[in-house]
Amino acid sequence: MRLRIDFGYDGTDFSGWATQPGLRTVEQTLSEALGTILRSAPPKLTVAGRTDAGVHARGAVCHVDLDPDLYAELPGRSGRSPDDAAVTRLGGVLPPDVVVHRVREAPAGFDARFSATARRYSYRIIDNPAAADPLRRRDTVVVRGPLDEHAMNSAARNLLGLKDFAAFCKRREGATTVRTLLDYRWERTAHGVLVATVVADAFCHSMVRSLVGAVIPVGLGRKPIEWPAQVLTAGRRDPGVTVMPPHGLCLEEVSYPPDDELAARANAARAVRTLPEDA
Repeated sequence: MRLRIDFGYDGTDFSGWATQPGLRTVEQTLSEALGTILRSAPPKLTVAGRTDAGVHARGAVCHVDLDPDLYAELPGRSGRSPDDAAVTRLGGVLPPDVVVHRVREAPAGFDARFSATARRYSYRIIDNPAAADPLRRRDTVVVRGPLDEHAMNSAARNLLGLKDFAAFCKRREGATTVRTLLDYRWERTAHGVLVATVVADAFCHSMVRSLVGAVIPVGLGRKPIEWPAQVLTAGRRDPGVTVMPPHGLCLEEVSYPPDDELAARANAARAVRTLPEDA
């Protein structure tokens, strides 16, 4: 049987999602916790979004394939359902910086990674160091110099749509950098914190932090509003684009289509993305 697991974590003390020898990772921590409560070897997990070291998540999703008999034994003699028992028992063995919100049997055709239609991230910045909240130092980046969020929004809007984001990604051999950026906007909270909302069908490595770094010079008045779009069109990394620190970034939500469209979406997402010929 396939389970969907919704969870979150404080990424500060993790070396990212993916298991790495000798390092503390979210994947290994969650997999070992599942192995503990099931009294089995740690199972393989498939996640919707692989985060880098220091990046946080509130709305992460993964799936795992398990022996249904092992899962059915989780409640023991209690009257709880296996889903409720899984959440409770995982809460008892996981460290405090990982929380499982919900476990349930996945619908037919569900794939945590390929069935997703969008991922929504946030990025937090404070541009007045004296106003920084020390209790939020693990998820808010300090930028010295006042930022013009209106200029940043104008620059961000120029990046929306189906485009090749090679200029904002760390290339991987054989991987496409074509993505659809669905939303990118900035809002200033009542406490003076600038919060970015960035939504795409999928993201390539370092893309969100580079998109943030591309509009910071615009907000500081050092680059024109058109500059990030010009970098995008050039199609190569630009030294003027800083890959921003990881701790300001958080995976907020993963979106999926209705259950009867999950399998079709997964099949479509596995195809290599390309731009239209006239793009």
